[in-house]
Amino acid sequence: MTDLAAPPRPWRAYAAVTAAYWAFMLSDGALRMLVLLHFNTLGFTPIQLAWLFLLYELAGIVTNLWAGWLAARFGLASTLYAGLGLQIGALAALAQLDPAWGVAASVGFVMAVQGVSGVAKDLAKMSSKSAVKVLAPDADGTLFRWVAALTGSKNAVKGLGFFLGAALLALAGFEAAVWGMAAVLAAILLGVALFLPSGLPARDRGARFAAWRSSDPRVNRLSLARLFLFGARDVWFVVGVPVYFQTVLSDGTAEGRRWAFFVIGGFLALWIIAYGAVQGLAPRLLGRRTATAPAAAEQVIRWAARLVPIPFVLAALAWLAGEPSTWLTATLIGGLLLFGAVFAINSSVHSYLILAFGDTGRITRDVGFYYMSNAAGRLVGTLLSGLSFQVGGLPLCLATAGLMAALSWLAARRLRPVTAPSP
Repeated sequence: MTDLAAPPRPWRAYAAVTAAYWAFMLSDGALRMLVLLHFNTLGFTPIQLAWLFLLYELAGIVTNLWAGWLAARFGLASTLYAGLGLQIGALAALAQLDPAWGVAASVGFVMAVQGVSGVAKDLAKMSSKSAVKVLAPDADGTLFRWVAALTGSKNAVKGLGFFLGAALLALAGFEAAVWGMAAVLAAILLGVALFLPSGLPARDRGARFAAWRSSDPRVNRLSLARLFLFGARDVWFVVGVPVYFQTVLSDGTAEGRRWAFFVIGGFLALWIIAYGAVQGLAPRLLGRRTATAPAAAEQVIRWAARLVPIPFVLAALAWLAGEPSTWLTATLIGGLLLFGAVFAINSSVHSYLILAFGDTGRITRDVGFYYMSNAAGRLVGTLLSGLSFQVGGLPLCLATAGLMAALSWLAARRLRPVTAPSP
């Protein structure tokens, strides 16, 4: 069996993994904005826009089911390289999109490319998060701080990617933006492959594909709470709110569309960056209240309850307003930033708990199952984002997010009586 003990000097390996993850998430955020805004400009409906991202999320579910075994079988470095390489291939393929294709052909092609990108994203994520469990020194609170730093910084970088994608679309156009990102990511992959130090687990040729669920009920219940948590975010984030903002901001002219691209990309970037900043600060904000896994589980329950009323209040205000207005847009921005802060603390403690609960000997498989649930929540949220917005507009979209948040809280409550399995 492979020795999973942390190396004497883990910082270089941790820094290299973090840099690779940053590069990937920058391109991931930019690609999402490019696809969403470009096809919304072409006249795609909210449901059609949601379809563009469904295979991305479905691929994440399948990838995470197998990613833990792949990492154990071929080594964490190999799955990290594979994630970066597949993202480069997806970007290169997307540049081949022909504007003359019909709607069905365009949707099918982009769905397939997004599916490859979804595989790439979850290989990179699973590799990076699992590496933290392996590399973190065995000291009180170190694991939570390292996880929070990786996750928080990743989301700040992804937020920059949202703005970068919108800016590139406005200034350079779709094809040039995609090729430019592919070239930069290829250079980063080469650098990481050349300079990644030792410290990550090597391949274990005897690794076998184990049961897809964890043997620890805490991992399974946390994963269910994670599914609904990210569903609550993506219900409004993927299609509903960006389309609402583009409707409000764009006057139909080329100049108006460019202005809308910058504002939408700027808001989503601000949201993700602020979300990442709060994630990074979570260990300091919560302090000793997350000193042990049971204490952290109590915090998950408490913060999940605080998330529930926010989207319901925003949905009620949107319904009372009837039509888009300046005060509604301003209230929506403030409310969604508050949602982001509460969501970030939830997500940060979740990310710590999955590593605290997970067994070191099968950490890649526990993390893979957990992020499979994460991808399932995003899949459900993506589908409901387009469907709820098209059927009931912004009020139904936000109310659906509130329902998903309530289900996350109910799932998190089941963590309270659960103890670790007997050795």
